[in-house]
Amino acid sequence: MQPTLASSAPTEVGFTSPLIRYYQGVRAAARQVVRERDGAPSPTVSFDLPPLDERLRRYFDQPGVTLAPIGAERGRSLWMLNLMGDPETRTTKTLASLVMVARAAHHIDRTGEGVLIVTPSSANKATALRAAVGRAYRTGLATPEQLRIVAVAPATSAAKLRAGDLSADAHLRAANPFVLADVDHPANVKQLAREAVDMCAAEILAGTGFRTWYSLDIDNYRIADSVRAFVEAETMPLTRASRPRLHAHAVSSAYGLLGYHLGWRLLSSGAYADLATPASHPGFFLVQQLATPDMVLSLRYGDTSHSRIPEYRRDGDRWRQSADPAFPAVTDDPHEVLDRTFYTTNPPTCSQIDQIVARHGGGGVVVSRRECLDRYDCVRQLCAEAGVRLPSDPADIREWSIVKALTGILVGIERGFIAEGTDVVVHGSGFYTDALLPPLPEEHVRRLSRATELAAVMRTAAS
Repeated sequence: MQPTLASSAPTEVGFTSPLIRYYQGVRAAARQVVRERDGAPSPTVSFDLPPLDERLRRYFDQPGVTLAPIGAERGRSLWMLNLMGDPETRTTKTLASLVMVARAAHHIDRTGEGVLIVTPSSANKATALRAAVGRAYRTGLATPEQLRIVAVAPATSAAKLRAGDLSADAHLRAANPFVLADVDHPANVKQLAREAVDMCAAEILAGTGFRTWYSLDIDNYRIADSVRAFVEAETMPLTRASRPRLHAHAVSSAYGLLGYHLGWRLLSSGAYADLATPASHPGFFLVQQLATPDMVLSLRYGDTSHSRIPEYRRDGDRWRQSADPAFPAVTDDPHEVLDRTFYTTNPPTCSQIDQIVARHGGGGVVVSRRECLDRYDCVRQLCAEAGVRLPSDPADIREWSIVKALTGILVGIERGFIAEGTDVVVHGSGFYTDALLPPLPEEHVRRLSRATELAAVMRTAAS
């Protein structure tokens, strides 16, 4: 394969429809995931992916992924792997969502059953899965009579919900409801959704022919995120192979980095032989927020106890600390929730990431909103080099992933966590404003607090 230059900038290289271009690699990733599940329960919808026919090509034909140099900072070269190209979602969750819905359509074709996807989410996973279902309707991959989705997010994420095809039509809204749940902690939506599925899945299948698929499984995301390694292997100049390299990512559970790691292993082992064997495995650099810094804590201390967070002392209208350079020196709130998307505490992926960083290098930092705002002009300029236009007023931002990641890189360089001479590839995993991605109207959302209520919503959606 030969890369094609993107039209927006002569230094930017990327591909439209990466799931078509790398489809055999994605299928290899699915096979590898099955081998590595170590006795885990079989998924409701098989990991099998069908041959790439014309119907699937139409479905996968969507905006691509690019990799571009975006500048240099104190002797470190910065690149952006831009995963935000889909105008319906502006998030990296698009790739995994498209693959998941393709698997659901394959299940429908093989079994004759309908599929009711149930997804707990802080917002972006649900937005991307709903967009993928809508795309399946538009391209003929599946119909509303065959495929539906119930999304549930914590009530605190209300401002992050986005409109789309499934909210524009009253009948589609009824069949594909978006639910906000009043829960004690945002991550509790996962347990709430799991309980509701266990409560009524068998009844729904018997009464309607819809098989309920609780979609929260890391392997659903690792498979598609292997594409990140394929793009890098094809586009990153080989002349840079001898330079140290870090991949930086704003993370909640680091699914994207684990997907990259899977893709890198497929390439280096020859399991996906269409591309050249990559250079040595890069280090991983994690960026988190003060409310949920658990993966950085695990990297630094081997546990996720919040007692490890340094003590902040009030200084006027700010809070400051100088004990741990991996944490913000200044913040407006020591318990700050910079972005509701990053809601996971004590993620089960910590041990995997810890092992990868121990072997290949890297680290992580926690950033505050104040640090993001102090560096916003620089971050905005770096984004513009990759064709990502941040607003002049950061208050307009609803998804902070790329701002957090780039701020974390700048902070990491300032504090000596990233060595001079390193190539730093930031994963551009999310950014939108209300102007780019309209919010979901309040009247299109259902509110509840109990699993029994969610089960009732699921029954209605399936019927």
